[in-house]
Amino acid sequence: MSGKGKEGFVSFVSSGPGDPELLTLKALDRLGKADVVLFDDLSSGPILARARAGADLVGVGKRAGRASPRQDHVSRLLVDYARTGARVVRLKSGDCGLFGRLEEEILACRAAGIGYEIVPGVTSAMAAAAAAGIPLTRRLTARRVQFVTGHDVTGALPEDLNLAALADPAATTVVFMGKRTFAELAHRLMAAGLAGETPALLAESVSTPAEKLVRGTLATMAALIAREAADGPALILLGPLAETT
Repeated sequence: MSGKGKEGFVSFVSSGPGDPELLTLKALDRLGKADVVLFDDLSSGPILARARAGADLVGVGKRAGRASPRQDHVSRLLVDYARTGARVVRLKSGDCGLFGRLEEEILACRAAGIGYEIVPGVTSAMAAAAAAGIPLTRRLTARRVQFVTGHDVTGALPEDLNLAALADPAATTVVFMGKRTFAELAHRLMAAGLAGETPALLAESVSTPAEKLVRGTLATMAALIAREAADGPALILLGPLAETT
């Protein structure tokens, strides 16, 4: 934790994948004391019901394909609210340190001399594995876990992916935000040597009433996504543990 300053304080709080029962005790405490909550779209709904009555709730969510606030605007809001002496909660879905642009907002706080803390939480990858009734690791056949984003800042599949690592058949690979680019990713992974029969699991809206799990293979998952996926946040899990049970 960075020391609390005179100009308010920012708590970067992880809201988990959506089920309020997966909030940590520390997350609940910070929400219950907040003067202002800046929240992502995926952290809204029942999660926000845990915020202090009277707290200002400010939506700053970013969703693919939708108009959303610029990152510099979000960072400026954090600093401006904290400078009023407010206890600010920046509520991010999943664990705020995974693909949540946390570093940019930390740097803004540091530059402004604003104290902050990071409250970790349940990642959607862990929640998806739990929902599917599987672990993320297995002795001998799945000894490594790797997380990767399915798109870059333009929305396209990143060009600099380490395909040799991602094509490791003894790893559990979790692709975040990859529904739109998975067909291309699957093609690249098979070209890099990962078998088309590699088990794959699409996990959408994990831990919410709209939760959906779709099992397939690396070769079939793109077609399954096109046919069965809805509009919710999703990840794709690849590896031996994603096999049909």
